[in-house]
Amino acid sequence: MAIASYRFEPAEIRVKAGDTVRWINREKRTSHSVVFPEEGGRESERMFPDESWERSFAVPGRYPYSCGPHPEMKGIVVVE
Repeated sequence: MAIASYRFEPAEIRVKAGDTVRWINREKRTSHSVVFPEEGGRESERMFPDESWERSFAVPGRYPYSCGPHPEMKGIVVVE
């Protein structure tokens, strides 16, 4: 999952229960994070250019997320 041009690409991803999703910051100068507001605001560490963060999803469901410093950036992980 790439973070580029102030967007999550793709904005929606479908995975199977037990899969791990990795976000990679492809920006040149800015940091991003991944925040899950429906999980009490669980947030990744800040990712600077070329850094990544990953999370495993064990339970089926919909996991909407946004970027901590840029809340207009939104995405969703759908776990089947």
